[in-house]
Order: sequence, then C-alpha cells, then structure tokens
Amino acid sequence: MPRPDALNQLAITFFYYRDLPRAMHFYEDILGLPLAIDQGWCKIYRICPGAHIGLVDESKGMNKWHAVKPVQFCIRVPDVDAWYAYAQDKKLDALSDLFINDEIGIRAFVFNDPEGYQIEIQSATRDGA
Repeated sequence: MPRPDALNQLAITFFYYRDLPRAMHFYEDILGLPLAIDQGWCKIYRICPGAHIGLVDESKGMNKWHAVKPVQFCIRVPDVDAWYAYAQDKKLDALSDLFINDEIGIRAFVFNDPEGYQIEIQSATRDGA
C-alpha cells in the first residue's frame, strides 16, 4: 500500500507542564503566540503558518513532565536584535548573550521558559541558512 501523499495540514510539537496556566501566560503574554486550538488541558499555539506548539497538562497527557529537557524550541524571526532587547527587558530566565554561528548562518540567543524548556530566537545571516 502506498504512503498517503496529501499535503500535511499543520505541525504540532507538544511540551508537558506541571503548571499549565503559568506556561500559558508565558507563551501568550511574553512570546505573543496566539491560541489556535483550546482542548482544555492542552493549549495549541500558532508559531507561524502550519507550525504550532502544544502545551499539555502533564497529569492528563500521553507523556509526563521531566526535569531533563533534551529539546530546544527555535523561532526564526526577521529581527533578532529587537527580540534580544525585548528579552533583556523581560529579564528572561537563563538569557544568553547574543551569538553568531557562522557555520550554520545564524545570529541567535537562548533562554528558558517557566519549566526549563530552552527557547532559541534566531535570524539568518545569509541566504539559504
């Protein structure tokens, strides 16, 4: 049987939280992501067309919260400097210095969300990066 070839409708990556309201506040009010789908104990936010992040109450989700977070949530933006100034103003947890990675063609910085997921904000420094 062949694999279905219809285009995907959207992508959602799920993160699991002990304090869902606190995570919601961060993603809505600090990052400014719009709520796209409200499933009660799961809130799905639009990052950009077709890409979403789901915040899940770990007491009800398929997986559980874990202290070790071996993932990074990355958002590409047109103006990393403006976002960095904003992040400094908000005094975001574990805010790094702004850095350049010439090998992969980005300027970026990282910080942690309220339960320790690392978020990277980046801009491309060259076409095709």
